[in-house]
Amino acid sequence: MLQEILIAGFGGQGVLSTGQLMAYAGMIEGKQVAWIPSYGPEMRGGTANCGVTISDEPISSPLVTEPTTLIVMNRPSLDKFEKTVVPGGLILINSSLVDQQVKRTDVKAIAIPANQIAEELGNVKVANNVILGVLIELTGIVSVQAVVESLKKVLPARRHNMIPVNRLALEKGVQLAKELK
Repeated sequence: MLQEILIAGFGGQGVLSTGQLMAYAGMIEGKQVAWIPSYGPEMRGGTANCGVTISDEPISSPLVTEPTTLIVMNRPSLDKFEKTVVPGGLILINSSLVDQQVKRTDVKAIAIPANQIAEELGNVKVANNVILGVLIELTGIVSVQAVVESLKKVLPARRHNMIPVNRLALEKGVQLAKELK
């Protein structure tokens, strides 16, 4: 199994931490992982993306140039990265902020009202984990439990009180993906 995921959005949307969560979860599960962040000069509000590779085999290059999965948290990210996804790949779209459909017909695109679901859970900052829950259920890339364990490493100690709502967001995403199947 080789999964190459590109996550893109504005700074502050959890783009980089989502990648870190997947990378740590992959390591916990004994997989080969690579995580490469990329962001503009302004962390919050500027553009951010990261590539994550998770594999059962050694990874030849950590760069994600042809992702098997694209997670887009905002419209500029869809405009910029839609064309990079491999044919037959998956695009997960935060439909709370992206008002545009995927133009390609050779990929599977799923719209997820991530911000809306996160707001219903009481914290819009967990929208990224709603989408991550969908990805986990659809691909089996890592387990929810490994991601929850990874939250302890990715979140600073002062934010560990956010672990329960992050777990709920992951579970909501998994539930949504089950309904989509």
